[in-house]
This record gives sequence, C-alpha cells and structure tokens, in this order.
Amino acid sequence: MIKLSSLSFSSRKSLISIFIIWLVTISGMIGIWLGYGAWFLPKTPFNLLLGVVLLYWNFPIKNGWKSLIIWTIIYLIGMSTEIVGVNTGLLFGNYSYGNNLGLKLFGVPLLIGINWVVLTFLTASISRRFIPYKWPAIICGAILMVGLDFFIEPIAPIFDYWHWETGHAPFRNFVDWFFVSLFMQVLVMNDLPEKEHALPLHHFISQMLFFTFFYAIYQL
Repeated sequence: MIKLSSLSFSSRKSLISIFIIWLVTISGMIGIWLGYGAWFLPKTPFNLLLGVVLLYWNFPIKNGWKSLIIWTIIYLIGMSTEIVGVNTGLLFGNYSYGNNLGLKLFGVPLLIGINWVVLTFLTASISRRFIPYKWPAIICGAILMVGLDFFIEPIAPIFDYWHWETGHAPFRNFVDWFFVSLFMQVLVMNDLPEKEHALPLHHFISQMLFFTFFYAIYQL
C-alpha cells in the first residue's frame, strides 16, 4: 500500500481533493435519499464553492492575467445567457430559479456563473486528456456538458434549483446549451493544464453519478 506521506505534494493534493469530492457527493446522495433533502439541498452553494476551491488548489492560474480574464469571461457569459434566458425566454426557454442556489442577480443565482466555469473546466480537461485533436475535443467537451444537463433537468425542479414554465426542459434548452458550451470550450482550449490530472474526471463523474442516481429514482 502506498503511504500518503511518500507521495509528492501535488499527488497528495489530488488524492485529498478526490476524497473530499466523493465524500460530499456520496453524503449528499445518501442524505437526500433518506429524506434529509431540506438540510442538504440548501447547502448546494457550499458544494459549488468547494468544487471551485479544490480546482484552484490543484490548478493554479496557468497564464496569469490572461487566464484570469478568460475564466472571468466564461463566468460573465454564463451569467449573461442565464439572465437573458430567465428574463426574456430567448435562450434555453421559459424558466425561473428556485431558492436552493443562493443569492440572485436579475433572477439568476450568482453561483450559476461559477457552475458554468467549473463544468467548462472539467469537460474541457477531460476531452483534451482523451482526444488529441482540437476540434473533436472541443465538440466532445460541449457534448459532455449537454449530457450532464440532460440528467440535471428533470431533477432541478424537485430540488428547487429551477422550474420550467411547461414543467420540463424544452428541446431548445439542450440546443442552446450545446452552442453556448461550444463557444466556451473554444475560449478555454488553450488555457488548460498541460499534464493529465485525475481530479477533473472524478469531479465530473461524481456529478453525473449524483444526478443519474436521482434521475433513476424519480424518473424511471
């Protein structure tokens, strides 16, 4: 058995972060499943912020101000598209946010922009790790984001994340998600970690497991 103390600091950070991600995910799944959603679900903003902290801890800003500007733009695009969607219905469809995602600006939780940043980083990192060609990796990253959203959408109203006017996400939501995600993937493709790292894959799979678990419970 490999001792934690024998690993490099970078490897220890990775293992600790992966452990925390899975601990929080499994705890949330079990807690909500057992009927304690009223306690766990309002903690969603904490979960989102924890994910950002762990990613920053493992992946310091690569290119200084350039990286900071790129990821700030991703945040602003995410917030802007959601504000347009919520207030006009021109993007994604007609929907409104609930109360479990924290403080809002123009009807959109401020942490939704963070969620776009995290998902873009995770999916772009995973795609780049397994696909060596630029455009296939970009397209794959966008598909991964839409794939996760497919399982989130039926659960979001149940968890009071957001609610659709029609009761379910329209097809155009997934189309708009793909093109917004695709644009974000293009912006960040040259601002990703050079070496392979296990955390993005674990983080993404943990989110996919969380929502597919409840999708299976509530939808199947």
